[in-house]
Parts: sequence; C-alpha cells; structure tokens
Amino acid sequence: MKFTEKLADAKEPIISFEILPPTKGKSIESIYNHLNPLMEFNPSFINVTYHRAEQVFKKRADGSFERVEIRKRPGTVGICAALMNKYKIEAIPHLICGGFSKEETENALIDLDFLGIKNVLALRGDAAANEKFFNPHPNGHRYAEDLVKQIVNMNHGVYMEDDIIEGAKTDFCIGVAGYPEKHFESPNVDTDIYYVKRKIDLGADYVTTQLFFNNEHYYNYIKRCREHGVNVPIIAGLKPLSNKKQLTTLPRIFNVEVPVDLCNEMNKAKNEADCEKVGTEWLLHQCRDLLKNNTPVLHFYTLGKPSMIYNVLKQLF
Repeated sequence: MKFTEKLADAKEPIISFEILPPTKGKSIESIYNHLNPLMEFNPSFINVTYHRAEQVFKKRADGSFERVEIRKRPGTVGICAALMNKYKIEAIPHLICGGFSKEETENALIDLDFLGIKNVLALRGDAAANEKFFNPHPNGHRYAEDLVKQIVNMNHGVYMEDDIIEGAKTDFCIGVAGYPEKHFESPNVDTDIYYVKRKIDLGADYVTTQLFFNNEHYYNYIKRCREHGVNVPIIAGLKPLSNKKQLTTLPRIFNVEVPVDLCNEMNKAKNEADCEKVGTEWLLHQCRDLLKNNTPVLHFYTLGKPSMIYNVLKQLF
C-alpha cells in the first residue's frame, strides 16, 4: 500500500522505523534481531537506507597502492523484499543521487516495481567521504528534484531509452526529505522550503524530516511549509540521544540543535546507562507532545539503539 493511502485510512497515529543495511559480510539476521522486538508495536512501514560506494586505497603486492570503490552496505533492495516477506509489512527503500548513474537508478526502480514495492524516498545523498562538497555521478543526478523527475517519468511510462514506446507505468509514492532547522547548505529555512516545494510540484507525495530534539522546530517548519504552499504530509523524524559524544557529533553531522535542558541532563549523567535514561525520557516527552498535537506519524531512526525506542513505545502504547 502507498504511504499516503495508509495515512489517509489511519484511525490512529502511524509508527514507522528506519534501518541501515548490515555491513558487507554480515547476515540479514542482524536486521531481524534489530527489528523483532519493535514489531510488537505494529509499524506500518520500515525505511531502508541506501549507500554509495566509498573509495579506499588497497596495497598491491609491489607495495604501491590502488584506489578502488567498495560498497560497504549493499543490499537495500533485497532487504526490502525480505522484510516484506518476513513481516508482511511495507518497506520504503531510499534512492540517492550520489554514486549512481541514471541508468542504475532506472534499473533499481524496475527491480522495486517487479517486487511490488510502492514507496520510495528520493534523496540527493551526502558527499563522498573523500570530498568536501557533493559531486554527482558523471551520468547521474545532481539534485533530488532530478531524481524525483525520473521516478515520476517512470510512473508515466517514460524510460531513458527513446525507443521504448508505451513503457509499463510504475506506481511509486515518492517521499522527499525536509529539514526543520534547514539543510546545512541552505542559506535559510525559507530557501530550503522553496526547494521542497519544487519537489512536491514535480510529483513528490510527502516529506520526512531530519531528526530534531526541539518540537517547536517541527511545528514551525510545518507552519512555514503551509505558508509556502507545501500541503502534503510532513512526517516527524525522531532519534534518541544516547551518549555524551552525540552532543557534539549530531549537531555537526545533521545540523541540529541540542536543547540546553537536554545538554545539561546528559552532562550530569555518570555512565552509559544514565545517558540512555536521559535520552529515553527526552524522546518520550517529545512523542507525547507530538501526539498531543495530532502528529500523524512518528518515524524513528532506530540506528544503533532500538532498545531505547522500544522503551519509549512501551510507555506510549
């Protein structure tokens, strides 16, 4: 079922999760072990992230080095199919511009369509690890809106090859990213929302936000989006703070504010268990406030600490 259809039919708030594919060499059982406890809460969707190849240097026998590309977390499409088969749940794969050609993206979309996957999240993706700024694949997309265009074209039966006449029409529901505290490359929130609206006008169906720790940022973002004519569902992205190191890493990586009260409580924590207790209580407070304000979807980034999210959901429902 499409995400927007599920949301329209929902009589109560929807729960969804996001996971990382395991690193190459690990079994999919690591994903099942991660998700099994959380399935108690009947999530409607599970997002699966997509990852570009990384360039690494490998030493040759003669002592010299060669640069090679390695995809450390492959398997997004296969994981989506496995989750749908095992849990009878809708999976939402991420699609990214970085590191992928338009042809590779088209072939991935064909695979997803054949598997009966109806939802995708279209993202630009991050710069490569060895690059300061984002550079697209030579035959790929520079911006997420271009990726949205390609998906919409396939929904209309339009493929890259000109000789494909009356191509099979896909039927993807398209999500895009939103940033309540703005994308780090945007000069301001209004400019950021302008580009979100462009993606919606091209055919995207909903927005999933970057994580945030201050609900006011989310509420203000929705208000400003509506003022700019963005009227699609805007999904709240949530993640627990689990250790003191994240007080500096998360703002740097995700361009998000950690509220003073949360910082103070986390700094008082004496050990890892105390840190997780603080993070759990903060996330619980966020969720209760969001539900009180009729937020339709709670989307949890489960990366690393599913037990914390389990404890929050156990107290909510």
